[in-house]
Amino acid sequence: MVHIGVLGAGTWGTALARMLANTGNQVTVWSAIESEIRDLAAGKAHPNLPGAEIPESIRFTTEISEACAEKEMILFAVPSPYVRETTRRAAPYIAQKQILVDAAKGMESGTLFTMTQVIQDELCRENPAKTVRLVALSGPTHAEEVARDMPTTIVSASGDPAAAKAVQDTFMNTCMRVYTNPDIRGVELCGAVKNIIALAAGMSRGLGYGDNTKAAIITRGLAEITRLGCAVGCQEQTFTGLAGIGDLIVTATSVHSRNNRCGELIGQGMPPRKAIEKIGMVVEGINAIPAVRKLSELYGIEMPIVEAVDSIVNGGVAPEAAVEELMGRGKKGERGL
Repeated sequence: MVHIGVLGAGTWGTALARMLANTGNQVTVWSAIESEIRDLAAGKAHPNLPGAEIPESIRFTTEISEACAEKEMILFAVPSPYVRETTRRAAPYIAQKQILVDAAKGMESGTLFTMTQVIQDELCRENPAKTVRLVALSGPTHAEEVARDMPTTIVSASGDPAAAKAVQDTFMNTCMRVYTNPDIRGVELCGAVKNIIALAAGMSRGLGYGDNTKAAIITRGLAEITRLGCAVGCQEQTFTGLAGIGDLIVTATSVHSRNNRCGELIGQGMPPRKAIEKIGMVVEGINAIPAVRKLSELYGIEMPIVEAVDSIVNGGVAPEAAVEELMGRGKKGERGL
């Protein structure tokens, strides 16, 4: 049995907490939103995870100290914009050598940090001498399916092989198969950029385009992610694995994908802000655009699909006009696959 604190009581945090508790671990779930914790504790169900019963053994709290102190692992499952603030609140209760697992997918626009880098940076501000063991947990994993015990695969990525193995052992069960990968930055980069490509896939459906377009977006989107990843020193094989093509496929095609659904609404003509409001939850692809654009410019990497999505979301360009520009770009087409 492992004592685990889960920071975040959204769909992903709740689905993982449920799974971990059902496999015999002692789980405490924290949220800063008092009504959220009260409803979960009382109803033993999450409103966005229909049919998924929450185990009685899970403890819910609004005291972050209870979710962090004396835990062998702390799982960060808050949306990416809140990772830094959550780390700041948790920092006084995080112990030396504690394993910190990040399940959020995104990049911070000001620093261009991945989420584990954000956690590390914030902890260093609190105590420069503190050493923790950071792991990124990422892959083709929709909370709605994990909460229903459907077969799922995921990647435990860390530069600390023992930490990656500890997370693998803890999260592995008959419904969840966990693979390890030392390329933590590559895995996190995949998780951030694929959400932008999924927005593009959703926009194409909203515009009424078909499977040809979707296949092109996924394939060329993977090429963009791989070019950027290799430029910043990641391992190329990461992008052809679960964290790369696997997560891209599920996010760009699934009805469970917020990014895909948001993109579809935008493609149908809804203003981006209205589309986000209609989704009702954080759309990580929107948040990732500024950081990914800055990183691609910094390394001189062309990312036409990302640029097109940015022009639509932040530049006020009509989706149809962005597609016309994208299709005519380069005239003779790009080399490669």
